[in-house]
Amino acid sequence: MVETLTGTNRSKGISYDELLDMDTHEVPSKFREDRPMEPGPTIVDPSIYYSRDFFDLEVERLWKRVWQMACHEDDIPNVGDSLVYDIASLSFIIVRTGDDEIKAFPNACLHRGRALLTEDTEGLHEFRCPFHGWGWKIDGTLKEVPCQWDFPSVSEKTHSLPPVKVGRWQGWVFINPDDNAESLEEFLGDIDRHFEPIPFERRYKSVHVAKKLRCNWKAAQEAFMEAYHVVATHPTLLDVMGDANSKYDIFGKLSRAISPNGLLSPHVNPALVEEPLEDAKTYSKVRHALSGNIYERLEEGRVRVTTRDGQTGIFDEAAHHLEGELHHADVQLCNWVGGPLAEGMEDEPDPTTRGPIPERRKAEADAQREMWRETLGNEVDQISDAEFVDTIYYNLFPNISPWGCFDPIFYRFRPNGDNPEECIHEIMLMLPVAEGEKRPEAAKIHWLDFDDDYIEAPELGMLAKVFNQDVVNLPHVQKGMKSIKSKEIIFADYGETKIRHFHKLLKEQLSR
Repeated sequence: MVETLTGTNRSKGISYDELLDMDTHEVPSKFREDRPMEPGPTIVDPSIYYSRDFFDLEVERLWKRVWQMACHEDDIPNVGDSLVYDIASLSFIIVRTGDDEIKAFPNACLHRGRALLTEDTEGLHEFRCPFHGWGWKIDGTLKEVPCQWDFPSVSEKTHSLPPVKVGRWQGWVFINPDDNAESLEEFLGDIDRHFEPIPFERRYKSVHVAKKLRCNWKAAQEAFMEAYHVVATHPTLLDVMGDANSKYDIFGKLSRAISPNGLLSPHVNPALVEEPLEDAKTYSKVRHALSGNIYERLEEGRVRVTTRDGQTGIFDEAAHHLEGELHHADVQLCNWVGGPLAEGMEDEPDPTTRGPIPERRKAEADAQREMWRETLGNEVDQISDAEFVDTIYYNLFPNISPWGCFDPIFYRFRPNGDNPEECIHEIMLMLPVAEGEKRPEAAKIHWLDFDDDYIEAPELGMLAKVFNQDVVNLPHVQKGMKSIKSKEIIFADYGETKIRHFHKLLKEQLSR
C-alpha cells in the first residue's frame, strides 16, 4: 500500500477543489464549501453497541423524542392506506386521511394495548381491534366500543387515538412522538439546497430492499458513512475512486461526504495497474489493485488466486484455502469473485477506463448525460461533471442517508425489534422524473433475512455485490468490540467526520 501521510486533511494526490477546476460545466458553489468538524479525538465506549441499558436509553430519549423518517408519501397513495412503522420496541400507524393529509398514531388499542395493525393495509375505513372490537375512524376519532355501558369513563374526548406529530419533506413522511418537539422545518434547517437540481419531489422509489443484519444499528450505519474502509473492504473500487481524498463537511443535523471518482485511489501504486488485465471481467476476473494478485472465478465457491510471481491457490468465497501452494487470499475479493452471481453477471466485461483524469471524468459524465437525456431532456446540459460522476452521500441524524445528485441511493438503518445486536438495513433507489411529470408507483419492500445474500434482490444490480463486501465485516465487528480491553473505540479526526458528528449529536440527544 502506498503511504499517504501529507499533514493535511487528505492523502497524496489531487485535491477535490483541483478536480472541480477541471469540470467542463459550472460547479455548484456548495461543493467548494468547507465545513470541517473541530479536531478530535472522538472516543466511545464499545458497550453502546450491545448494552441493553444503552439500547433502552435510546428508546426513551432518541426514538421517542426525535424526528425520524417513517415512510414515503407514495407508500400510502390513497385515502385509508396505512403503513406500520416499527422502531425498536415502538410501533406507529401512518395513515393517509385526505388527499393531502397524513396522520400518525401509536399502534395500540386504548383498551388493553393490542396492536391495531400488524401489516400495511390499503383503503381502510376504520381501525378495528381484533381482540375486543374497539374501533376508531382513520382520523383517530373513537368510533365504537362494544358494551359501551360498561365503560362509563370512556368517550370520544378521552379515548380517541392520540396523534403523533407528522412532518413532510420532499415526499418523505417524518414523525416525532414528542409532543413538545421543534418543527420538522427547524430540525432540518437549510437542507433543501443540498438536494438540487433534482429534489426528492422529482424522484420516485424504484427499489426498496430491507435486509436483517446481526449487528447494532449504529455499527451498520457507520459502515456506510465514510470512504476510509474502501482500501480494505472494497478493493474493486480502488481503480476508480479517490477514497482517501474524500471531502467531509457538517451542516447542522446533516453531514456530507464527497468521494471523487474517475481516478486511482492514492493508496495504489500506478505501476501495478498500468497495464490492463487481459480478459478482465467485472465479477469473475479481477486484479487486486494493491497486491497485483489476480482473482478468477472457476465456479461458485471456487476462486483461483495467482500472485505476480506465479504462485497459485484455490479458495472458497470466504477465503478458506482449498488447495495449492498459496495459502492466504483477500476475503473481499474471494467473496466478490466466488460468491453468488445474478444471471448475466459472470461474463460482464470490466468497464474501467484509464488515461488522464480530466478525460476519464468527462467521458463518464458525458455517458451519464446521454443516459438521462431521454428522461430529463436538455436539463442535463446544465449539470456539472461532478454531479454525475462523484459519490455524494449525506447522513441526516439519526438514521437516514440520502445521497445527492444522480446517486439514487437512500439508506435507513433501524433496530430489528427489541434486540440491541440486530438491525435492518434498508436500501431505496430514488430515480428522477422529468419536471412536472407524475412520479410512478413506489416499489414495494423486498425483505431479505439474516442469511440471505443481497444478490437475491436482483433489482439492486451491482450494488448487491458491494453490500456483500460491507456486511462481511459486521458480525465480526459486533463480536470483536466486546473484547476491546481498553473499552475505547476511536474515530479518525477527518476521514470519519460523519461518524464523529453522529456521536456528538447522539450524546446531546441522550443527555436531554
